[in-house]
Amino acid sequence: MTMDQSILSIQSCVSYGHVGNSAVTFPLQRLGVEVWPIHTVLFSNHTGYGQWGGRVFDIAAVRDVFLGIKERGVLNKCSAMLSGYMGSKELGNVMIEAILELRKLNPNIIYCCDPVMGDVGRGFFVKEGIPEFFKEEMIKYATIITPNHFELEYLSDQKVNSIEDAIEASNKILSKGPQVVLITSLLLKDNLTSNISMMAVHKNSVYIVTTPYIPITLNGTGDITAALFTHFYLKYKTIEKALEETISRVFSIIEETHKENSKELVLIKSQNYLIQPKHFFKAEKVK
Repeated sequence: MTMDQSILSIQSCVSYGHVGNSAVTFPLQRLGVEVWPIHTVLFSNHTGYGQWGGRVFDIAAVRDVFLGIKERGVLNKCSAMLSGYMGSKELGNVMIEAILELRKLNPNIIYCCDPVMGDVGRGFFVKEGIPEFFKEEMIKYATIITPNHFELEYLSDQKVNSIEDAIEASNKILSKGPQVVLITSLLLKDNLTSNISMMAVHKNSVYIVTTPYIPITLNGTGDITAALFTHFYLKYKTIEKALEETISRVFSIIEETHKENSKELVLIKSQNYLIQPKHFFKAEKVK
């Protein structure tokens, strides 16, 4: 029998497009998960467009929503917590308060932290002090942390040019608290233009999946990757299966988005791939 899942997601929200909670809510629901979204911002669209309308919710408002859920007496039903882009250290403190409150009721609850702070070729794109807060504070509370290549190098204080480097960097991160490091985009120098890899590292095992590189830049792929991996890790309890199920779905959705020449993930059009991916990628055991 499949365990019912309820996932609390503290992230941004947009009316048009799919990033943050607007990227993770529907896919998780389509997979049968109850999602409790707490929005940190409500914008018309993601900020990559250069112009947007809306507002950032103040810290008290975000905290009040969480406390309101607590008042319903349902926090004991929460299976996992997700967090992504963080606009301020104060918001990070609210996220820490939330996971500590959840762990009073369930010490083994999974917290997946997507340390959104920068990317290869772009550098840091968050406020000053946010990268340090992820590195020194948030990392200690995460069960799963999902850095991209750039974020992996920053969190581990080392360059990553090979699979061996990636494992070494991940082990440094694991030593700070997390149980799993999911590297969402591992860029290896010998195949930068043809392939891209995703790697999951646990203290006892390492798995990697390599897929063809699709030449498209999208917002929201990291958000949906973290959400799907959390769901499948809860479901199967292994990084191997969680990695395979996640990358197969994410690749299928990105491929469909590229086919449609869309600037936004085509989640509705490709929703059947959430249930039955168009492609299935087998994970290779590295360690």
